[in-house]
Amino acid sequence: MRLSSLIYGVAAFALATMQPVNAEEAVNTPVYAVTYLDVAPPAAGQAATLARQHAEASRKEAGNAGFEMLAEIGRPNRLAILETWRDKSAYDAHSAAPSTAAFRDKLQPLLISGTGARVLSGFSVAPPTAQPGPEAVVVLTHVDVPPPQKDQAIELQKALAAAARKDDGNLWFDVLQQNDRPNHFTLFGGWRLRRQHHRRAYQGIPAEAEPARRRAL
Repeated sequence: MRLSSLIYGVAAFALATMQPVNAEEAVNTPVYAVTYLDVAPPAAGQAATLARQHAEASRKEAGNAGFEMLAEIGRPNRLAILETWRDKSAYDAHSAAPSTAAFRDKLQPLLISGTGARVLSGFSVAPPTAQPGPEAVVVLTHVDVPPPQKDQAIELQKALAAAARKDDGNLWFDVLQQNDRPNHFTLFGGWRLRRQHHRRAYQGIPAEAEPARRRAL
């Protein structure tokens, strides 16, 4: 099992917590997407401005249920995008929109590296208990396991989510499963304060990567 955690701080103007999409509210399955990007360090400020503008515009699009742009604490040139759409049609429309193409074109000259969007489904998603304040932290964790261990990992992450949601200071904890690689998962959690970041529930999960401390745009 490989587990890599990315820890972010939250600027109040930048993070609009994802709204859970209930089955009765959507005809199709909600779609989530995560993208990781590295830009040249001198371009971090420019990239942050582009990211904020794109996030604000995307949240106004039909079918959007959340659009977060995050940057690593201490290394603001490392970005992550987390999107939530009410169905695949809404996600596809956003991906093909001229505004999305324009954002990619402006960002491309600033990039050092990046991943394509990882498209996921909600495996375990619950409503947030409160909105994040300016001192909150957000944690994105990518987990991948050998395919034969997928079912075991699913049970482990069910227990992890249940424990994390009871943690002091936890705001939300969601588990997403990658559509084209069902043995890959993304964990998305938020805590009121950095010191309250949930660690107890991670015990027993072998991590091959140390957490990278991050902040949000």
